[in-house]
Amino acid sequence: MQYIYFQFPNIDNVGCAFTLKDTREGGCGNLSAKAGESTSSIATKKEDLKKKLGFDNWLDVRQCHGTGMAIYPQDFAEQELPPEADALATGNSSTGLVIKVADCQPVLLAHRSGKHIAALHVGWRANRANALQLWINRFCKRYGSNPEDLVALRGPSLSPQKSEFLNFEQEWGSEFASYFNEHDRTMNLWELTRNQLNRAGIPGEQIFCLDLCTYTLQEMFFSYRRDQTMYRQAGMIWRQ
Repeated sequence: MQYIYFQFPNIDNVGCAFTLKDTREGGCGNLSAKAGESTSSIATKKEDLKKKLGFDNWLDVRQCHGTGMAIYPQDFAEQELPPEADALATGNSSTGLVIKVADCQPVLLAHRSGKHIAALHVGWRANRANALQLWINRFCKRYGSNPEDLVALRGPSLSPQKSEFLNFEQEWGSEFASYFNEHDRTMNLWELTRNQLNRAGIPGEQIFCLDLCTYTLQEMFFSYRRDQTMYRQAGMIWRQ
């Protein structure tokens, strides 16, 4: 599978990646079993990514557009299925934390020591609920760290020009009016996420953003808003 690789400055033992559509003949970068693809095909892709990126344990959750965070290993012990959550964190090495997205924002966190990492599924409902503040608080409490010692990376997602909300008043409310463009009824979710990370305590210079639109870049990414399919790419973070 193809992917975009990113490494935080001065954190040599932490890697980040965002998978891409596979445009080669017969290829497909989908990582969602809900799309109807066989589990064996997806398992093969996972093994391929683990080998290429250099981690042993693939870890994901049952995403539900909520505000829960699962901590590995304790929240995963003796369960047949992964927990329902939209964020996951670990201090374990060689474990890849995986968030599956189409248009939602994958946000990856790391402590500057490289000892602790997290992956966050930031849909618009998470923005509205200020889930980033909740997740960063839990992460810092669990690992005894401070928000100012974290770095964050926001991956490819729906751009402001394509984030249309026809029912803004019912779905968002006046609290978010400064991010709403009344003329074309779109929300600047990129700016909102950056500001929420900053207000949660992460310094602006430690917030990195890949401004790549999943809707517009059709050859690179799946997009639910564009295609109305269940195909998903992934945002991943791991520590050596």
